[in-house]
Amino acid sequence: SVMLPAPVSYRAVNTNTLKYVSLLTLTLQNAILGLSMRYARTRPGEIFLSSTAVLMAEFVKLVTCLFLVFNEEGKDAQKFARSLHKTIVANPVDTLKVCVPSLVYIVQNNLLYVSASHLDAATYQVTYQLKILTTAMFAVVILRRKLLNTQWGALLLLVMGIVMVQLAQTDGPANSGTASPVGGGPEQNRMLGLWAALGACFLSGFAGIYFEKILKGAEISVWMRNVQLSLLSIPFGLLTCFVNDAGRIFDKGFFHGYDLFVWYLVVLQAGGGLIVAVVVKYADNILKGFATSLAIIISCVASIYIFEFNLTLQFSFGAALVIASIFMYGYDPAKAVAKPTGPGGDEEKLLPRV
Repeated sequence: SVMLPAPVSYRAVNTNTLKYVSLLTLTLQNAILGLSMRYARTRPGEIFLSSTAVLMAEFVKLVTCLFLVFNEEGKDAQKFARSLHKTIVANPVDTLKVCVPSLVYIVQNNLLYVSASHLDAATYQVTYQLKILTTAMFAVVILRRKLLNTQWGALLLLVMGIVMVQLAQTDGPANSGTASPVGGGPEQNRMLGLWAALGACFLSGFAGIYFEKILKGAEISVWMRNVQLSLLSIPFGLLTCFVNDAGRIFDKGFFHGYDLFVWYLVVLQAGGGLIVAVVVKYADNILKGFATSLAIIISCVASIYIFEFNLTLQFSFGAALVIASIFMYGYDPAKAVAKPTGPGGDEEKLLPRV
């Protein structure tokens, strides 16, 4: 007789595939975004207003998510309209919950532009990695998670590795000294950039975990949740534009300094927001942080080849620490026992246990 293979849970396979594809895409997107933001803010010529770029990224994200929701509803205009009304208008309490991350994300994204404008690439990247620790802290406080001792150790190793990599880049002989004004770029105020990065780290940790909690705690699709998020972010973004840059907007125009590269940056940033939305549905925020940290290594390697930086022993050792921390974080002896079987498992049970 012919032995038939055991039935496979295609839902579980697809969920795990989507999780790792999302993390890989997020890694690459973050690597490219970090390099692009720094270049856009320090290149010669007229500098665009970062507050308008943050707003336009939210607008692009809203349009994209509306299209995806329309597709989810079978491309039926009436079902699409009813779904929007039911989720956003008829459920005001749920919509108000999304106000918190909406405001936080707008402030965080503006702080990141401030930081990228005033810090050299190495300091910016190192400091922003503190978001992994703030994310872990909020995961414990808000989601009541318990991290294993090995996972706390992995977080420490990760930060040590990133610091070593970035200090190697800073100390290298090919360092371009980006702390000074570049071309027509803005004056560099390192303390302002540092505080902006620290603020962004704190807000990133809080908003990511809060959004994960409301996303997993309700039967609303990830795309509809992002429609809510962007709809509420746009008013906050408009307010930020006119509070910070009203004079320059009225004087030079909303799209002053925009060219194809800035529009590419806007789309890239919007795409990153959507990838994060998929990642928090199928993974957790700390794992997302590791993917982002790996992107920092890719960014440094790209910088070495593009800007002729020297690859040092310190850089190599730091990169090895980061890779080791990823494996260390993923190791959990209890996973084999707690692993769900069968197609009836809930999506939540397929998430990495922390």
